[in-house]
Amino acid sequence: MNITVLCSDAAHPVNAYLNAWAQEVSASHNINIVRTREELTSGDFLFLISCSELIKAEHKANYRHTLVVHASDLPKGRGWSPHIWDIIQGRDAITLSLLEAEDKVDSGRIWLKRKIPVKKTAIWHEVNHLLFQAEIKLMNEALVNHEEIEPYQQDTEIEPTYHRKRTPEDSRVDSNSSIADQFDLIRMCDPYRYPAWFELHGQKYKLVLEKMENE
Repeated sequence: MNITVLCSDAAHPVNAYLNAWAQEVSASHNINIVRTREELTSGDFLFLISCSELIKAEHKANYRHTLVVHASDLPKGRGWSPHIWDIIQGRDAITLSLLEAEDKVDSGRIWLKRKIPVKKTAIWHEVNHLLFQAEIKLMNEALVNHEEIEPYQQDTEIEPTYHRKRTPEDSRVDSNSSIADQFDLIRMCDPYRYPAWFELHGQKYKLVLEKMENE
């Protein structure tokens, strides 16, 4: 099959997983990873992974299936960075949804859902690993079973919720509060792209959280 993956950010950590996956399935499928909708052509599947662009009907018409991988239990958690919002609010699991792309954000029919437990000790890159592995598994499952999968509408009896785009201010740590009270925030801040930080005595400081071996 001819498969296109649109991932808007070349620096996003998911790219390492997408590249490895593309090599793994290259014997069976033709994989093209692109960064903008202007690069889209046509094919069997278009996967939107960490995609910040609106994909219009004219683009979707060139593919048999256009699917989004979204890390929330839809219709709850539509919008930006849902798994980060969930974990910093105390959740101990991520729900990953594979759904059809629609003009209204994250509103399409559901193909598959998977729940991913997240330990309270897991930090940002460990959570990423769990999430990205699960994304690849969902993509593979869609490719293998697309003729048997029966997409279903999102539950209209559940009121959708929406997350806004995170900003650097959302990674700010309160220097007057305890580490324990803010640990879920600190552990989910990518120190390279969206570092945790605090301000004290008029100076900003970056926080980097790393695990140590227990003695």
